Amino acid sequence: MKTTTMVGPLLQSFFVEHLLAHKHVSPRTISSYRDAFRLLLQFVRDKTHIEPASLHLAESDAPVILSFLDHLETERHNSVRSRNARLAAIHSFFRWVALCEPEAVGMATRVLAVPLKRTDRLLVQSLTRFEIDALLAAPDRSQWRGRRDYALLLTMYKTGARVSEITALRQEQVQFGASSLVNLKGKGRKERSIPLWSNTARVLKTWFDELKPTHTPIAFPSHRGRQLSRNGVDYILQQAVDQAGSQCPSLIGKRISPHVVRHSTAMHLLQSGVDISLIALWLGHESIETTHVYIDADLATKERALEKLAPAEAASFRFKPPDSVLAFLQQL
Repeated sequence: MKTTTMVGPLLQSFFVEHLLAHKHVSPRTISSYRDAFRLLLQFVRDKTHIEPASLHLAESDAPVILSFLDHLETERHNSVRSRNARLAAIHSFFRWVALCEPEAVGMATRVLAVPLKRTDRLLVQSLTRFEIDALLAAPDRSQWRGRRDYALLLTMYKTGARVSEITALRQEQVQFGASSLVNLKGKGRKERSIPLWSNTARVLKTWFDELKPTHTPIAFPSHRGRQLSRNGVDYILQQAVDQAGSQCPSLIGKRISPHVVRHSTAMHLLQSGVDISLIALWLGHESIETTHVYIDADLATKERALEKLAPAEAASFRFKPPDSVLAFLQQL
């Protein structure tokens, strides 16, 4: 049975009641889901010439969703991970639909049966300590913007913070004293405290003193005193990469994102002998299994493990059965 329910009211209920009121999800999740449905509704409008406000639920059945996912990969050139993220938002919506609209359970079941695509698990990319040092030396600290960029990049590397945690960081989250630390609020609203090296604490304290006349609570504001965007942080990083390329040629041609800096923090902690469970706490990982990717990527750690293995004193040979056994088997 075809349902005549409109998509618009259901979407509004899904975001306002389910995601915000019932689940109290983070603004980042809201933004991700919002973008997924913007793309879906625009795709359906382009294909069917039906405006989103006039779209019926029956017109977004599983074949439409599959066509949309193909469109993401072939025409928008999205990665499989991005495709799966959009599908996860759609799945969440149709689970809500199955609860609110019993007559649409069949259609919701078909959409929920659309599988996530498997994707290759690539080794994480990280920078060497020399490359990190070159990046940190790149900003021109004789200027206000350069001092901000240096403090931001240094904090991002020393804490291993996500870019969302850095952009939202406020001065009150940094505590100075005998043991200076920064309190971060990460994914899943999990809070964690990261100790600061003495040089990092000095840089931040000097930077915050410089910010006092502006009365901004933000740790790394834009030149207008507002919170930086993710793109803003990425721009600062790319500027540092371009400037550091002359001193560190290995940076040239590398795709370096803020998350690569976070990976570099984890790799350098691992190479310094820090336990993997402590690194998981440092990064705010929910499961230690997430942190194991750094062991997979760290060739130096594997080489040290190999050196601990005693070499075999004599060469080993495969078992060769006697001729009588081979003869017996041949007769079977």
